[in-house]
Amino acid sequence: MNHDHSPTGGELSNWVRVPGSERAAVQGSRKVGPADPNEQMSVTVVVRRPAADTAVTSMIEKVGTQPLSERRHLTREEFASIHGANPADLSKVEKFAHEHNLQVKEVNAAAGTMVLSGTVASFSKAFGVELSTYEHPDFTYRGWIGHVHIPDYLADTIQSVLGLDNRPQDQCIGILELGGGYRPADLQTYFNGLGIPQPNITDVSVGGAANRPTGDPNGPDGEVVLDIEVAAAVTPGAKIAVYFADNSDDGFLNAITTAIHDTRNKPSVISISWGKAEIGWTPQAINAMNQAFWDAAALGVTICCASGDDGSTDRVQDGRYHVDFPASSPYVLACGGTRLESSGSAITQEVVWNEGALGGGATGGGVSDVFDRPDWQANANVPTSANPERRIGRGVPDWAGNADPATGYQILVDGTRAVIGGTSAVAPLFAGLIAIINQKLGHSVGFINPILYNLSAQHHVFHDITSGNNDMSAQNGPYEAQPGWDACTGLGSPDGTKLMNTLSEAHRLVSV
Repeated sequence: MNHDHSPTGGELSNWVRVPGSERAAVQGSRKVGPADPNEQMSVTVVVRRPAADTAVTSMIEKVGTQPLSERRHLTREEFASIHGANPADLSKVEKFAHEHNLQVKEVNAAAGTMVLSGTVASFSKAFGVELSTYEHPDFTYRGWIGHVHIPDYLADTIQSVLGLDNRPQDQCIGILELGGGYRPADLQTYFNGLGIPQPNITDVSVGGAANRPTGDPNGPDGEVVLDIEVAAAVTPGAKIAVYFADNSDDGFLNAITTAIHDTRNKPSVISISWGKAEIGWTPQAINAMNQAFWDAAALGVTICCASGDDGSTDRVQDGRYHVDFPASSPYVLACGGTRLESSGSAITQEVVWNEGALGGGATGGGVSDVFDRPDWQANANVPTSANPERRIGRGVPDWAGNADPATGYQILVDGTRAVIGGTSAVAPLFAGLIAIINQKLGHSVGFINPILYNLSAQHHVFHDITSGNNDMSAQNGPYEAQPGWDACTGLGSPDGTKLMNTLSEAHRLVSV
């Protein structure tokens, strides 16, 4: 370690640099001022542990050749005792923390980690860094330039200090698929053609399901590839975890819970383009899945769900009106569809997507028969259900994006180029938008519905859709587009830049 004087002018005369701790500013960012000295933060200190010796290495190699019935592994208690951090080292770090007004939140002796909490000012002094606020076009973060420093008496004890800098790492978008698959060669060709990096994709098997392309671009492969290519095109460089599961209620549930509670990939937003009318689900399935969506809200994971492509009846021929589940869950962001026409970057016309009279699809939307109207929709003028009971329920969708195949998305699937639309494209589109916003803010927006309904009237972040309906019979249906929220396009189509800037400004004001 290199020795130098305390960069904070503390009482210790000799400090050392932590090897490998040097930071430079993120390219494209600029320093805007000092970090708030009173901001509370947490940092993880990694303490040395006994290195694996020859005997341990020999034991591992021997175990690998033994039959399963004869293998003897260390228990977790034995591992902690043999290979964990030395209690004396942990005590030295704890004493150092207390001397600098830092609290010890967690100690994992087996892993050799200690989590400390305190203010920016305390951490700056304790580790000899000048913590500042930096702005990048895509996010704001706390960081420093140079090395992390520690007192020389801890030079052989502390190996690394993590968390002083909170620049966001790559966002992960979770995508649920209930059949089909994708071909890596198609993705490579597609993204090379766009001139953007190919996404870093991780396949996650749920219940034995896997990435299994059928070879039919008109089958489930089209859905899988549409989801991946749209989401990745919106967020170049993002990580994508694709959760493959069986197309059944338990397969669907297990895919949802696996994605939400995935501690390895940790998706901050999940896209779901699968669903069916509420009446097609058992109450127990709806309850179980809705509980999972509640979990997501509690964990700060945004769920984007397609509102369906079969208009106000959602393909049910019983003379009633239906909305799609899981889009109708009050804990998800329901995504409806529009027909978007533009000139350059300017919208020339945007109306409700409805080509039912031409034998095509139409955006799903209406009022839930299962879920009550949530508080955050109380002032959105959601009508009562068009069904005879005139139920006061959750209004679907929350917002909308381009879904008409005639103005849709070019994809490459099973070696075939095609243009596809549907609200199945809108869910991954907006999942990508949420990932970008998360990157900008430096944290996940999570359950964003209440925020959107509050922003809509005050910040003009939505293009209000006022023309069209979602009755596929070519009649004037019960749900018409109108000023403000409507049961075809929700709050309207978002201006992504305005939404991101508005949320960023709100975040900055709260942080300050």
